[in-house]
Amino acid sequence: MQIFWKGQACFQILTSRGKDGELKIVVDPYEESIGLKLPNLQADILLVTHNHFDHNNVKGVQGPSTGSGQGPFVISNPGEYDVKGVFVQGIFSFHDDTQGKERGLNTIYTIEVEDMKLCHLGDLGQKELTAEQLNQIGDVDVLFVPVGGVYTIDGKEASHIVSQLEPKIVIPMHYALPKLKAKLAGVAEFLKPMGALRQAQGEPKLLIKERDLINEETRVVVLTP
Repeated sequence: MQIFWKGQACFQILTSRGKDGELKIVVDPYEESIGLKLPNLQADILLVTHNHFDHNNVKGVQGPSTGSGQGPFVISNPGEYDVKGVFVQGIFSFHDDTQGKERGLNTIYTIEVEDMKLCHLGDLGQKELTAEQLNQIGDVDVLFVPVGGVYTIDGKEASHIVSQLEPKIVIPMHYALPKLKAKLAGVAEFLKPMGALRQAQGEPKLLIKERDLINEETRVVVLTP
């Protein structure tokens, strides 16, 4: 599996299906009005955590085969979905810490593929996950967590969410970047409480296999868009 960060909360995940080739998953593509340029993306499955312009640019993502006229399979609500051998679960959550009164709802997604479970928290605003949410999410191998504050949890709050879930790998997202118009905190505000400042430089992609995660303690991986 290869994981690429495209900025904000947008990721492209490339998974192997053996003889059936490669399957592409994209989460939360943004409109370019946020100041970042969305790269050319293709997806078999497209996940949208909530209907805000910096997360829901469905038209900006092409289907699995350019020119085929077939778009990606779009998931934008809580529920259970089995698509092309990938099991996706959407879990109800809040975009703020006031039961959605300020910014509405957000969908957390778990993605099960290649014998691993990924969890994308979207624009989570809750300072703590509920017992029900933790039960629905279950054991996590790779966690995508917002850390920039203002519109989501901040770095310190994100580190608490990490302690609740205890994933094998944590990838921070939704933080300050050059050209991004939203004034968010930098990734260091998350890396400090996580004791991971030396990871700040970042990597272009994460390449992982299920066997790589056996007995691994929580590790922070910073990706560059």
